[in-house]
Amino acid sequence: MTEPAVRARDLTLRYRSGVARRPVAAVTGLSLDIAPGETLAVIGDAGSGKSTLARAIAGYTSRSVDRGVEIAGGSLEVLGIDVRRLRRHGDDELALRVGYVPQDAGTVLDPHLTVGENVAVPLFQRDKAFPKKRAGGIVAEAIDAMHLTLATIPKYPHELSRGQRQRVAIARALVLDPDLLVADEATAGIDATVRGTILSHLAEVQRRRGFAAFIVSSEIGEVRRLSRRLAVLHRGTIVGMGSIDDVLDDPSHPYVDRLAQLARARA
Repeated sequence: MTEPAVRARDLTLRYRSGVARRPVAAVTGLSLDIAPGETLAVIGDAGSGKSTLARAIAGYTSRSVDRGVEIAGGSLEVLGIDVRRLRRHGDDELALRVGYVPQDAGTVLDPHLTVGENVAVPLFQRDKAFPKKRAGGIVAEAIDAMHLTLATIPKYPHELSRGQRQRVAIARALVLDPDLLVADEATAGIDATVRGTILSHLAEVQRRRGFAAFIVSSEIGEVRRLSRRLAVLHRGTIVGMGSIDDVLDDPSHPYVDRLAQLARARA
């Protein structure tokens, strides 16, 4: 039996906030699986815990980064790696196998590096002696996969539109051909016409490469473009899980019911 790409059981996550750095619960008692090659879309309002969950799945925990999310209870396995027991070398292994697109990822591109150099960063993090000519070919392929022209490669981030920067960030996350993509609101704040294009490119690449994906969104329309399966988070717990139509056609929670009404209004 094939192991899930992601397996969470009774998972509780918290972060430390404020001057006293007191722990604040973000996710409580959550359980879910993502099969290899499957996309799970997660939707929820602000403060639902979806971004915290995305960071944990990507390996950005208190054991690996400053102010990372703390796993306070339960278990989380990503690509067979026990995230709760990660050590530094485990973090490195996970980083090489998981592509992560944080919120507004275009703003975290290094402004002093060209687009090509930004996309190539993970290649040289994996192997400092990676052949530059080979890296150039891989970068060009990643840029093309996001339907950006090769003329984009020598440009700097400030020379691109916000939508273009987002596509560069996604290309960077995919350059190592990961087994899992974690994308947190990858199109937030982007013009609707450009957003649709980015989502179409991302769905196309996922189908072609067959990696698993954990996609965070606030828009049910985006979810339908990327996934058949939906998890609804509300105040740190899952209040709906299953195929998109099953979840929305038979809402079992007031928040899911509001989502369903909104989806029908926009249909």
